[in-house]
Parts: sequence; C-alpha cells; structure tokens
Amino acid sequence: MREAQFLKQNAEKWKLYETELNAAISTDINANRFVELTDDLAYSRTFYPDSNTTKYLNGLAAQFHQKIYRNKKEKKGRIFWFWQYELPFLFKQYHRQFLYAFLFFVLFSLMGALSAKYDDNFVRLILGDDYVNMTNQNIEKGDPFGVYKSGDSLSMFFGIAYNNISVSFWGYVLGIFFSIGSIWLLFSNGLMMGSFQYYFIQKGLGAKFITVVFIHGTLELWSIIIAGAAGLILGGSILFPGTYSRAASIARGGKDGLKIVIGLVPLFLTAAFFESFVTRYSDMPLWVSLSILLGSLSFIIWYFIIYPIQLHKRLKRVNEADSTSSENKNFTAWLSKKFNSEK
Repeated sequence: MREAQFLKQNAEKWKLYETELNAAISTDINANRFVELTDDLAYSRTFYPDSNTTKYLNGLAAQFHQKIYRNKKEKKGRIFWFWQYELPFLFKQYHRQFLYAFLFFVLFSLMGALSAKYDDNFVRLILGDDYVNMTNQNIEKGDPFGVYKSGDSLSMFFGIAYNNISVSFWGYVLGIFFSIGSIWLLFSNGLMMGSFQYYFIQKGLGAKFITVVFIHGTLELWSIIIAGAAGLILGGSILFPGTYSRAASIARGGKDGLKIVIGLVPLFLTAAFFESFVTRYSDMPLWVSLSILLGSLSFIIWYFIIYPIQLHKRLKRVNEADSTSSENKNFTAWLSKKFNSEK
C-alpha cells in the first residue's frame, strides 16, 4: 500500500483519537486505541520508516501510553528495573547527544592544553595561584599529588560528591537556555582538564598523572560529559520539537534528561570515593592503578554504549516477533510498550 493511500484510509480515525486524548473515556477504550495505534505504527515503520507519518504515529501512541499508565502503581523492584532497562534504553536513544558532548569536551580540553602550552599564565588563570604554588611545592618535595592527601577522607568524600552532583544538575538545568549553558559547562571543565593535564606533562609527570588522577577522573569526567549531554537533550527539545508540540517536546526532553542526570549519581559517588580514599595512595603498585582505571573505562563502554545497543536490538527482535515467552515476559511487558511509544 502506498503511503498516501495508507494516510487516506486512516486519517479520520487518527483525528478522532487525537480528540479523545483530552476526553474522559474508559481505560478499556484508551487501551484499544493504543493497541490500534501501535499496530498502525508497526506497519508504518515497516514500509515508511523515515516518513512523517511514522513520526506522527509515534507521538500519538506515546500520548496514549502516558494517559493509560499515568496513574499506574509502580511494581516492586522499580529501582532495579530503572538501572537494568529504562536508563540504558535512554542511553541508546540519545547516543548522538552523548557523542556531541564528548566531542565538545575533547575540543575544549585540547584548547586548554594548547593555551597552557603557549601561555605560562593560563594555568594560573584557570586553576588559581594558590593551587599552582601548592602543587609546585609538592613537586619539589617529591609528592606531586599531595593535594589528594590533605584533609580527612570522609569530609573530602562528602564535599567532592556534593560539588560534582551539583555541577551535573546545573549542567542539565542550564540546557534550558537552548543548550548554551550546558556547552558552557563542558567548555569550562574541558579548559580546566586540558590545562591541568598539560601542566603535569610539562613537569615530566604526564604518565603519572594518568595513573593517579584518572583513578577517579575516568568516572568523574565521563559523568560531566553525560550531564552536558542531558542539557543538550533538554535544549534540543526546545529547538527541535519534531512532530511534538513544543510543550510536549520540552516535557519529554526534560524528563529524559533528568532521568539521565539522576542515573549519574552513583557514578559521582564512586568517583568521590576513589578520589577521597584511593587516589591519595599515589605510590600504589602500577597494576592496581591500571586495574581501577581500565575497570572504570570498561564499565563506561559496556553500560553506556554496548549494553544499550544490545538491549535495543533484543527489544527490536521481540517487537518484530511479538514474542512473549516466559523468559522474556518481564522484559517485554514494559519495554515493548516503551519501544512502540518512545522510540
């Protein structure tokens, strides 16, 4: 069937369903509407995957899904479900924004490193005279990373965790300014990171910097990047609403971005723990340091990239096969609806 004929055949029905969104109709009728829309959406995805018709049906089905499940009580194990399925599903949905945020951060870090290379005062401008003077003194004493040994570990943990979580939420909220605020977060942290690292490279401590600072820095910097991406999602929902109304797009982007930022909290807590309790042992065996660093990097690649892709492929196979075997029952009960309504 040609798309024009498909539209002609179903347009009146879809317009009726739109009017019913704000009407007080029974849950059974809403459920029937949702099932019919997902059937139409599946057909449209198959034959017109990149068309406006598919985008329109996707948005309409999503609104019925929200109407049906708005007041539904959450099942036990909701938090586990969030980490196992819902959050990785969002990661796959917004991999493009993750990539943009990563590239921004790398670009700004290179700018910071180059600025530090050609301007001796740039590091002091970014890090402050007190910090640079203290670090110079520590280097002369043979303990270049002594700053991580100062202070009580527990106090450091709470202070660092609070600061990082606050920064991540601000990075998300500032996305409301058409993503400019989130890009500024990536810019300021990227400049700081680039100049900070080049400072140690200039002192002949580049390799030591990686094996010490990146014990906590791997998770911390990635979390800042993802917080910036959450802000890009919020800003993008304002600038590019697609087939949604701007209000619906902002609500959707804001909700997804907030979920992602909340999902970063355990990473910030882990990074704060490493920085407060582990990084201070700068003379630990190299294999221990590399194990933590590579373990953190492997987790990031798996949980944020590989696993979401695998989850998406599995869900797509289930959706196409309409499989509800006992093995996949819990998986398909929620995610197949999620796939149909929020892709």
